[in-house]
Amino acid sequence: MKVGCHVSVRHGYLAAAQAARASGAEAYQYFPKNPRSLAVKSFNERDALACRRYCREHGLVSVAHAPYPTNLSVADRALYQKTVASLRNDLEIAEACGSLGVVVHFGRYKGTIRDPLYGYRVMIEMLDEVLADWPGQALLLLENNAGQGGKMGTTLEELTQIRQLLRSPEKLGFCLDTCHLFVSGVWNGRNGDAVLQRARELDYLPHLKVLHLNDAQFPSGSCRDRHAPIGRGRIGEDALRTLLSASPFAELPVILETPAQPDGSHAAEIAFVKRLAAKRA
Repeated sequence: MKVGCHVSVRHGYLAAAQAARASGAEAYQYFPKNPRSLAVKSFNERDALACRRYCREHGLVSVAHAPYPTNLSVADRALYQKTVASLRNDLEIAEACGSLGVVVHFGRYKGTIRDPLYGYRVMIEMLDEVLADWPGQALLLLENNAGQGGKMGTTLEELTQIRQLLRSPEKLGFCLDTCHLFVSGVWNGRNGDAVLQRARELDYLPHLKVLHLNDAQFPSGSCRDRHAPIGRGRIGEDALRTLLSASPFAELPVILETPAQPDGSHAAEIAFVKRLAAKRA
């Protein structure tokens, strides 16, 4: 199990990989460009390729994360096209850096059309357009929502159904966030076996590529997306250890999106999660 955290690319892609390794990480996540903008970035390809080589040499696994404004169910056509261009740009950067793919949250439709399926149709249209002629190995990695601001995208059924309806489903995988799974009410910390059984039935697990390991500040079913340090939130150490012991997660890169430690790093928490994983039954 390769454990790591989110790192900054302020000093470049290679520097981000080096910083991740210095913290004891064997995997890491990064924003390929400004996390608060959909503007297409003209990136330093030489730096990205140096990052790819460094990760290969040191056994590091990386994954990119789409900027915060990315919404797969946006109705405004100008913003829709801007989002498509941004996601293609993210994929190009992830490919150059040798990353598994780009994590993107399930869509959230906020328009006025009352049809409950409209947001899903927009999302399928956008994903098809982004992936239509994408030639790279980097995947789009669809992440489950927490339910904050609407229930759309909280269930495994929704994620797998979207993938099945795409023209190129092989170009899309999944990222599972433990905090989102918990606060959405899908997982309550005690029903892990039932959740995993449903994931098997839906053919979700073969396409799961990344685990976001986060504790939660609020209880299961609250739909409040606030991460807590591992073992110090409402999920707790025991439930997270049990989850890590499940065989489908044993080979996945594990990314922490928890608050940084007082020294500004995640080194101590990465070491703690590695110890937690080593206690798997």
